[in-house]
Amino acid sequence: MSTDHALPLLYSYRRCPYAMRARLAMLQANRRFRTFEIVMRDKPAELLALSPKGTVPVLHLPDGAVLEESLDIMRWAFAPSDAEGWWRLAQTDDNLALLRTNDGEFKRLLDRYKYPDRYPDETAPRETARAQAVETLLLPLESRLRDQRYLGGSTPCGTDLAIFPFVRQFAAVEPAWFASQPLPAVQAWLAGWLGSRLFEVCMTKQPVQAVAVFPAYQHST
Repeated sequence: MSTDHALPLLYSYRRCPYAMRARLAMLQANRRFRTFEIVMRDKPAELLALSPKGTVPVLHLPDGAVLEESLDIMRWAFAPSDAEGWWRLAQTDDNLALLRTNDGEFKRLLDRYKYPDRYPDETAPRETARAQAVETLLLPLESRLRDQRYLGGSTPCGTDLAIFPFVRQFAAVEPAWFASQPLPAVQAWLAGWLGSRLFEVCMTKQPVQAVAVFPAYQHST
């Protein structure tokens, strides 16, 4: 497969929600890019040289610039014109507050719910983290999405792309339990994104530990 060096190179990990949001934004913005699908236990020296923190996503631009945070990659992806308002609509006070909650307290609780063995000093059961996560983010999302289809209103925006990979991860821990919760608007919103062509392309499996050009997202399909 071609490795056209004129394209940005995204160091990624398919199941990482931060990397998902970066890929989603790049695809939606019609940015062509290459990927390097890392193996967590064997991170490439090139990635560590660009970003010693060693987490993904990291975007290496053709001019040598390096973007080390997923939201910076999303902002860059939509920067040229943003004619449809994907990034502009994500900058409202309400959406910025949701994003801060998602990346802050909700992610902290999600980790304790999904990976309780990583936190042996936590005295509360994992169900406590689960309940707090629902109250922290999912109930505010439910309130918003009862009145509008997307977090951008009648049209989707970058906040939808930034948050839904984390809600997906939360829902996947105990799918039957999540489906039984009184969160119909959130469940419908999540199902819509999971069934979208955009997400299908985003989750394309790429060669591991190798550079490959990522498939384009055809908006008309």
